[in-house]
Amino acid sequence: MHDLVAITALGGAAPRVDTVGSVTCSEVSDVALASVTARLGHEAATQDAVARLIGTATPTVQRFAGDPVTAFWSGPDQWMIEAPFSTHEDLAAYVKTAVGIVASVTEQTDAWARFDLQGDGINAVLELLCQLDLRQFQSGHVARGAVHHIGCFILCRSADHVSLYGPRSSAGSLHHAVLAAMRSAH
Repeated sequence: MHDLVAITALGGAAPRVDTVGSVTCSEVSDVALASVTARLGHEAATQDAVARLIGTATPTVQRFAGDPVTAFWSGPDQWMIEAPFSTHEDLAAYVKTAVGIVASVTEQTDAWARFDLQGDGINAVLELLCQLDLRQFQSGHVARGAVHHIGCFILCRSADHVSLYGPRSSAGSLHHAVLAAMRSAH
């Protein structure tokens, strides 16, 4: 078979972009993901390996760091690693080489869908979607919580840019909830 075509989490040939008022929701399909979990007794060595991988200190609770390879905290001694798909198509193998035997690595690229919200009105949209203390949610922060009824990671990239990671199997529901909140906030 040579006629297979990759589709986005929402089923399109190209990522979907929707704008309502001052907020834009963009489906981001060109990101690779892998999870890293420290093995028992190797927590410090895993933190050191992740720091070398991302080129900066390993992010602590509710934080993310690194560029272009980014790590974000997902639980005690656990991180999600993200990178551009174009340069890190086999991110899990790359991460496994970096952490060696001190951590378990799992490919996550096709398990998650990412939507980026950008614009001046994203706080009004987030208030309708999830229970975040937006006074504390600033650039570099990550939260793990429910958006609508879907377990998600929420990354604050800047004052007007937030990324939502939700399960790919719920991408349609997550997108629908985001658009409804965008319309209500507008």
